[in-house]
Amino acid sequence: MPTKSNVTLVVLTGGVGSRLWPLSRKSQPKQYLELFDGQSLFEKTVARNADATNQLIVVGNIENYQMSNAVMTKFDTSFTHIVEATPRNTAAAIAFAAFSSHPDDVLLITPSDHVIEGSDLYTNSVQQAIALANQDFLVTFGIQPTKPETGYGYIEFEGENVIAFHEKPNLATATTYLNSGNYFWNSGLFCFKAGLFLSELEKQEPEVFRTSKKAWEANQNGFLDLDLSMQIPSISVDYAVMERSANIKVVPTSFDWSDLGSFESVYDYLAQKGHPVDANGNMVIGTDMHTTFVGMHNCLFINTPDALMVLQKEHSQAVKEVYQNLEAMQSALT
Repeated sequence: MPTKSNVTLVVLTGGVGSRLWPLSRKSQPKQYLELFDGQSLFEKTVARNADATNQLIVVGNIENYQMSNAVMTKFDTSFTHIVEATPRNTAAAIAFAAFSSHPDDVLLITPSDHVIEGSDLYTNSVQQAIALANQDFLVTFGIQPTKPETGYGYIEFEGENVIAFHEKPNLATATTYLNSGNYFWNSGLFCFKAGLFLSELEKQEPEVFRTSKKAWEANQNGFLDLDLSMQIPSISVDYAVMERSANIKVVPTSFDWSDLGSFESVYDYLAQKGHPVDANGNMVIGTDMHTTFVGMHNCLFINTPDALMVLQKEHSQAVKEVYQNLEAMQSALT
């Protein structure tokens, strides 16, 4: 088992959280919202992994790095801050962290906007992943599905071996995956040695490797150049490496997990935590003003100072379209 001195936590903070509009905005993405026991998801992510690692890299962007710095003042720990000039997806973001690390360092990659509960179960999964990473595998974490979810990618597995990765399915396919028993939800959590990841990236996506390396070598105190960054192909780590490498293992997990990628998952989380829900399953978020739902079931009323939204819980995935329409209009509400 490795000592924690060679395990680096890499926190990815670049997302906007468009599916949680109007709570989540470019000016305050969902990972910075203090909706979770008075803490933000970013803060919880750093705290959750403190005992497994003693090095920390935060990869964010020019729009949110000051928010990340504000959260990090709560921790008595040094960290490397990599600030992207423009989003280039997760393959490049992880490459920057790997370039800044020793090749033998084990990187524990985690998004900053997920809810994970069950600390002992999580710790056990992380230790399993670190052990596999030290055997020179690229490791992903699989979440046991609890319903036919169409908002997640899936991992087809046999034991700890990955058979295939699958994109977000339709409902019929997701139901088939659930019933088959050998599919996990793809968590977006990874673990591998920095040098091994870069070697695989160079083999699978040489242009991403080359342009990311060039941008990293020109960084100024962790800030990346915009023109060099724009040359990097925008590709996810799943597509660039994980779906195409023959060197993958999956750690099955038992901890409670949600990417809070929709208001339906936020609803489920808050209801579990005792947030008020009326007799017809309706919930109010963002105001203490008395709110009454008449003839409505399983709806959310989301209140912010400049926007209101009434949402049927089961249509949560459509919120991203609202955000995209506002963005196309260049609305200040994004």
